[in-house]
Amino acid sequence: MEIEKTNRMNALFEFYATLLTEKQMNYMELYYADDFSLGEIAEEYQVSRQAVYDNIKRTEKILEEYERKLHLVSDYIVRDEQLDKLENYVKEHYPKDETLASAVKELQDLDE
Repeated sequence: MEIEKTNRMNALFEFYATLLTEKQMNYMELYYADDFSLGEIAEEYQVSRQAVYDNIKRTEKILEEYERKLHLVSDYIVRDEQLDKLENYVKEHYPKDETLASAVKELQDLDE
């Protein structure tokens, strides 16, 4: 469960980081991406562990709320799955159609 939460928070952070304050971004990046402990972050910013914990929990809720309203992460996942299906279909049924393969590749590159 913890790995799933970390992966979800990292995905949400990737999409919505620019909507956060600088402190929220820093704490989330250190905690989730860089695997710092609450104590290490607290020491770095000269605040209490509780302050770091509260900020991270509040930011998690903010990120989840952004996703609930905007659906950027879930839409990306659905699009990615559909593009994979399309790519496999083209490879299987139209292996020699370079124009179609190129068009699918261009669609995939849009999200990267």
